[in-house]
Amino acid sequence: MQSLLSANDLHVSYGAVEAVRGVSFDIRQGEIVAFLGANGAGKSSIMNAITGLVPTASGQVMFEGRDITGAAPETLAPSGLTLSPEGRRVFGTLSVADNLRMGAFALNDKDAVEAAYARVYELFPILLERKDQYAGTLSGGQQQMLAVGRALMSNPRVLLLDEPSLGLAPLIVDQIFDLILKLRDQDVTLLVVEQNVAKTLQVADRAYVLVNGEVVEQGKPAELSASGTMQDAYLGAN
Repeated sequence: MQSLLSANDLHVSYGAVEAVRGVSFDIRQGEIVAFLGANGAGKSSIMNAITGLVPTASGQVMFEGRDITGAAPETLAPSGLTLSPEGRRVFGTLSVADNLRMGAFALNDKDAVEAAYARVYELFPILLERKDQYAGTLSGGQQQMLAVGRALMSNPRVLLLDEPSLGLAPLIVDQIFDLILKLRDQDVTLLVVEQNVAKTLQVADRAYVLVNGEVVEQGKPAELSASGTMQDAYLGAN
């Protein structure tokens, strides 16, 4: 099956520091693929490079057979590629509904916007209850739901989730991972960066393990769980 999203020999640098060193990956339609690794392994830098938030030093990113390397971030959501960033980054002084509308900027059809609202509110009923509330007054878990909901408003084919469970209570973490499976069932392809390795391996179809900006292993969850390489990737960073 042809890759929906892929990268070849991707390099990302911050000044003299090379954060991503020749990473290659591919994601096929309908998959949940995870990037795993300790803090500083380069996971978020890859996500930001894919979406044009940081420049690539070299390498290539392909989406649906098109070269999107270095594309402006605002051009990617209309084409079906959306990022839900680490740290939620909701607009605290805007209402829940207005935050969601910010994610629908690529939709010009009023009916499409209303359908997107309906989908998000079905996935997250609490957001419907709080739709007129300022986003800054929501709990951490509710803000994460809002961040994911905002990313879904553009009806992406591929959704990039950067640390979706970070700082959340265990019950909310369970809900977030249930959501990931539900989105896959709705034909959304997902790339997930996550520190919660156990939960991630329960939902991912495949994963890439990164150390110091390089892929050191890749495979299915069962293969990685039995591998000492993944354990070393975390323990070696402590």
